[in-house]
Amino acid sequence: MTEQSFETLKVWQKAHAFMLEIHRQLLPFLPKEEKYGLSDQIRRSSKSVGANIAEGSGRFYYMDNVRFCYQARGSLDETINHLKVALDLGFCEKDLYDELREQAEGIRRMLNGYIAWLKTQKTGAKEPGANLYVREASEEYDIHPDVD
Repeated sequence: MTEQSFETLKVWQKAHAFMLEIHRQLLPFLPKEEKYGLSDQIRRSSKSVGANIAEGSGRFYYMDNVRFCYQARGSLDETINHLKVALDLGFCEKDLYDELREQAEGIRRMLNGYIAWLKTQKTGAKEPGANLYVREASEEYDIHPDVD
């Protein structure tokens, strides 16, 4: 593991532990009929939190990293939603929900702090091309072509 690896980021470590906890403590107890529903959704969203943090850390320009952290935060909220659904449907014990929710809120605070720190560092901001944007030309589209 190199010093610059995403694996050294505390926020990634917490997100990874959160995902493992969901996979070990909740998913085995969801009903079989939820295998391709709630179970699949919470499996994907919980994995996406750490995956987006990792992908962002591999980007050189800080705003790319920030954008992936925003996506991680969205995946975290999606996971919280699925946890709430599991609780409300009686698939998750209240104690487990509270524990996982507390972990999620800690990850959110860390993500927000990491995003703020990234914005102050501005890694890659002075590199050639960092201020270039790709935009589509603003031509109007003909949505009603002439029909012969």
